[in-house]
Amino acid sequence: MEIRTAIRREKRFFGFNRNILFTGLTSFLTDTSVKMVYSVMPMFLLSIGASKTSLSLIEGIAESTAALIKTLSGFWSDKIGKNKPFMLIGYGISALIIPLYSFVISPVQVLYLRFIERFGKGIRTAPRDSLIAGSVINGETGKSFGLQKAMDNSGAIVGPLAAFVLLIFSPDNYRLIFLLAGIPAVLSIFVIIFGIKEAKKSQESLFKKFHFKDFPRKFYLFLVIIFIFTLGNSTDALLMVKANETGVKVAFIPLVYLITSIVSVLLAIPIGSLSDRIGKEKILVAGFLIYAIVYFGFGATGSVATIVFLFALYGLYSAATDGIQKAFVSDIIDKNRQGTGLGIYNALIGITLLPASVIAGMLYDKVNSHVPFYFGAATAIISAILMLIFISRNKI
Repeated sequence: MEIRTAIRREKRFFGFNRNILFTGLTSFLTDTSVKMVYSVMPMFLLSIGASKTSLSLIEGIAESTAALIKTLSGFWSDKIGKNKPFMLIGYGISALIIPLYSFVISPVQVLYLRFIERFGKGIRTAPRDSLIAGSVINGETGKSFGLQKAMDNSGAIVGPLAAFVLLIFSPDNYRLIFLLAGIPAVLSIFVIIFGIKEAKKSQESLFKKFHFKDFPRKFYLFLVIIFIFTLGNSTDALLMVKANETGVKVAFIPLVYLITSIVSVLLAIPIGSLSDRIGKEKILVAGFLIYAIVYFGFGATGSVATIVFLFALYGLYSAATDGIQKAFVSDIIDKNRQGTGLGIYNALIGITLLPASVIAGMLYDKVNSHVPFYFGAATAIISAILMLIFISRNKI
């Protein structure tokens, strides 16, 4: 009776568990901060002497060198049965680092700060996703991770919009943006402390020791597909650089990127709910194909109007893949191993981003601005084909 009453009480939060809702709010605030910085960081780096290759390299190194932490934090959270401490530490690091961007004078310093900030993301990501998976109501993993993605992208709307307003009133004052971006990140810490409750697990169910055989074969097959796709999924910074080179003014770059987030916010929950009904793997095939269209378009076009449309389509891709992939992983892994499994998944993406970013940056600098996008489109098509094969051979 007490359990049924608790579930009814939790459902009053717009149909979502309390943890899922407040975890989403935490992501919204932090993403507001991060996207305020990220939406102008490519232009800032170029203004202090970075090349496009070094720009991609900074992103790749920052993501990849912290990727191992995602696996370790996921396994550790499974081992002790707690997620909230990892979230506090991880989000706390971001809150401390973000304002420090306002004091850098060289690309190398940006790399150091990006590494530390991404280290914080590595600590928090798998335990946060595990908390979401462990708080799902009625098996609606797609819908729950869809909310998480929608809140992420709501922050990705507010952040670039705030950066745009600041650039209008104070042109090229990137350092002011970096300084003010720390405020919502600090607020997210209070949300974790007062809004999120630990998703407790019984001591008997805790994951004590890692063995490869503890995870199903289809989990590893899915990781192979994700590796191939991510190899062509380089940093979004190159999309913003391409938009600028096509004719979008610097001050409007955050607004163009904003379009992606708006579309993703509007569609993440509906697509997540749809994936719960028809199968997440089918949605992923569609997402990969949309990505291929977007990247081929970026490579082929020289039109500002087309660039704007492609950023909107990129939001549809985002809604159909990011949260759905995590929901899919959580569905095919035992509950007491979800932190570890999601950590491996996140780590694989982070590690692969380094060669992906290096390849894209060098193709952009050494060949031309079209080739890196054609490469991304090709890997996405291959991934869609492999996913179709996966569907035919692995019925979940």
